[in-house]
Parts: sequence; C-alpha cells; structure tokens
Amino acid sequence: MSAKRFTVMIIPEGSHQVRRFAVRSSVVKGVLALSVVLALGLTGLIADYVLTNLDRNELHRLQVENLSQREELNRLVVKLEDLRQEMVVLAQNDAKVRVMAKLSAPKGDSIAGVGGPAQEDDVNREFSEIQRRIDEVRRQIDLRRESQEEIQGILNDQRSLLAAKPQGWPAKGWLTSSFGLRRDPFNGRRKMHEGLDIASRMGSPVIATADGIVSSVRTESGYGKMVTLDHGYGYRTLYTHNSKFHVKVGQRVRRGDRIASVGNTGRSTGSHVHYEIRLNGVPVNPNKYL
Repeated sequence: MSAKRFTVMIIPEGSHQVRRFAVRSSVVKGVLALSVVLALGLTGLIADYVLTNLDRNELHRLQVENLSQREELNRLVVKLEDLRQEMVVLAQNDAKVRVMAKLSAPKGDSIAGVGGPAQEDDVNREFSEIQRRIDEVRRQIDLRRESQEEIQGILNDQRSLLAAKPQGWPAKGWLTSSFGLRRDPFNGRRKMHEGLDIASRMGSPVIATADGIVSSVRTESGYGKMVTLDHGYGYRTLYTHNSKFHVKVGQRVRRGDRIASVGNTGRSTGSHVHYEIRLNGVPVNPNKYL
C-alpha cells in the first residue's frame, strides 16, 4: 500500500528542535512531474537555441558566399566587356586590312554586347549568360586568328610576287635597241628582237632585277656568256653578252645583286647587255618593268 503522506524533518544546525512537515504524496508527485516538464522544456529551449544559432551561422555564411559570387560576377562582366571592346577594335582593324587586301569579310563576323551588374535573384542565370558570352568571344578570337593567318598568307604571297617581279634596269647605260621588230645589225633583215639592248662600259656590273635562283650559267654562240634567273610565278630573266660570270647555278640572288659583268661576247657589235623577260616562257616587253 502506497503512502499517502510524506514527512519532511528539518533539524537546524546547533539546535535540538526538530521541525516536521507533512506533505501529501500527490503534491510530491506533482512537484516531480513539474520538474520533469521544466527539465524537458529547458532542454528543448537549449536545443532550439543551438539549432537557431547554427541556422543563423549557415545563413550568414550563405549570404557572404552569395555576395562574393555576385561581386565576382560583376568583375567578370566588366572584364568581359573590356575584352569585347578590344575585340571590336581588332575586328575594325581586321576589316580595314581586308579591304586593303581586297578580301571579303569572314563569315559569322559579329560581336554581341554584354553589360550591367548581376542581381541577387538571378546569379545562376547570369553565370550561364556570361559563360555563353565567353564562348562567343572565344569564337571571335578564333575568327580573328583565322583571318590574320589568311591575310598574312596573302600578304606574304604578294610580297613574294613583288620581289619576284622584275623591276628596274639590269645595268647603267643607255638604250640602243628596244623590244619588237627591228633590222638585224648583221644582215639588215627585219627580225623580232625579244629584249632590250643597253650599252654600257666594258666590265660594268650586271645586276639581278628581281629575287630568284640562278637556273643557268652558260655560253651560247648567239648570246655569248649568258645568265638566266628563275624568279618563280612564271618569271625568268636573261642577261647576255657578258664578259664574266659572278654567280653559279643554284645560287639564290636578291634584286640588286651583281650577277655578271658587261661584255661583248657572242653575236654583238659592242659592249652591252641584252636583257630579256619571259613570262610563262613567252618574251614580254621589258620597258613595262623598268
């Protein structure tokens, strides 16, 4: 049988008087139950406080991270816009060069703009858009590279063609016979003269009129001592009646290099250079190249 009352004795220190209190068991049970409830409530409050602090710290961390992402996005937007402006300048310069080189514009040659700060609610969308813009700028860089390579190749060809195209006089002197029909100085018959005769002092320099390779150094009965240069692009030049050679077969020469000395060898009436230009094997008038 359970007790209905509990007796609580209080004995003060240094005193022999004992105080007794009778407490109902229901009160004790109520106090114990209240204590358990208070303990549970306090534990719940502590747990909620701890979790709230954790959530608050996580929220703060996420806010800081989001702010950092937005700042990085804005910096990326600024850098991308600067890069786009540089690409616009390059595209304009490229277009000018292509016009000078008489080339058509490359396909897909357009640059889209980008700008404006990122908003907090569309950072991910802005990152995707920026990535798309970066891909577009990379494509434009590839176009510029291809265009520059094309222009460089064409300019190199033009430079090579210009260097290979005969230009100027092969020797210092005066013109004694032009290109075309003339009377042969030995028999008086009309005959095609396929070059120019330039009278000059014996031993004067004979120079190459274009860059090329020495394809022939030989002596022929009519031309005497003759040097032939192959310039590429179908151009060949002949220098005849020389007194001395200064080059060998296979030697590479530049415009203005001395290749021979003026002479009077072969079928000739005096010291001079017989100069011919042949394009794809056909003699052309050297007067157009002086």
